[in-house]
Amino acid sequence: MASIPTLDGIRSRMVATPRLEVHLLQAGTENGEVVLFVHGNASSSTFWEETMLALPEGFAALAPDLRGYGDTEDVLIDATRGVQDWVDDLLSLVDTLGIDRFHVVGHSLGGAVVFGLVAARPTAIRTVTLVAPGSPYGFGGSHADGTPVFEDGAGSGAGVVNPDFARRIGEGDRSEESPQASPRVVMNSFYWKPPFRPAREEALLSSVLSEKIGPERYPGDSVPSEHWPGAAPGKLGPVNAISARYAGDLAQRFVAASPKPPVLWVRGDSDQIVSDQSLFDIAVLGQMGAVPGYPGPEVFPNQPMVSQVRDVLTRYVSEGGDYEEVVIDDAGHTPYVEKPEAFGACFHPHLARR
Repeated sequence: MASIPTLDGIRSRMVATPRLEVHLLQAGTENGEVVLFVHGNASSSTFWEETMLALPEGFAALAPDLRGYGDTEDVLIDATRGVQDWVDDLLSLVDTLGIDRFHVVGHSLGGAVVFGLVAARPTAIRTVTLVAPGSPYGFGGSHADGTPVFEDGAGSGAGVVNPDFARRIGEGDRSEESPQASPRVVMNSFYWKPPFRPAREEALLSSVLSEKIGPERYPGDSVPSEHWPGAAPGKLGPVNAISARYAGDLAQRFVAASPKPPVLWVRGDSDQIVSDQSLFDIAVLGQMGAVPGYPGPEVFPNQPMVSQVRDVLTRYVSEGGDYEEVVIDDAGHTPYVEKPEAFGACFHPHLARR
């Protein structure tokens, strides 16, 4: 059923839920403790296959394609709900499968979704693993304390996505012709630390190219803004859903969750996507002179994404939770692909905690 060939030991199926038809990859022990893997933006469940197969005995791995990605039914994302469409989709999936409790792992955008899962149903979650998670305050356009720089979210959302990158995804471009917009070049430059290139590069590139593209899909719609850089998030699509405009009280709800499953936070030391100086942050690009008209850091500061995640997790601890931060050396945004042994060395013991 999967449009991208899978590794031996990975099973593919479609699951009809009350919300939509979900494409699901599975591996491991049929009736083992469930580990739910949530992928990031411009990717799909394909990215998790090696990690799924490496799970210790006694675990059952589930990796769905999120709404808007891969082989899951093409249903629009209501960005005004923040990450909640994805949260509700995942809860509907586990309910349909009759799963009461599970471990959850989220990467990048999927990490932001996991913050929402914990907030929505903490009693169901055994452990949480966040891998280079997006900030619960949204991606771009927020002060250190999470307050949006501008009320309309200008500087975040679909309006700051390179339209040529989205176009090339939609065209299935597998070339290396444009360093700024080629999906292959972006993947190999930012998903991991160069010069690393994965053995399954073609399958992972196919995963990037599987994202649904269009003004109502990726990156979504945008609206004019009086604020720099002149565009604010619209109401549809994944990048708007993780914008500062619609993040709302996600961080607060995560911190308030009860009970509080233990959290493992894993990140690469060379991540250029989720960083306090992210090269995908419009403010950083403005400071570099890559985007004209930058009003200065007093008006539009860069977003300290890593520091924001740490601050939220510290608050989580102050309210009775616990977390461990692991930084993997010589790795970029996707350490479980780049450094699978180092990732497994912290991830597998964490699963044993509950």
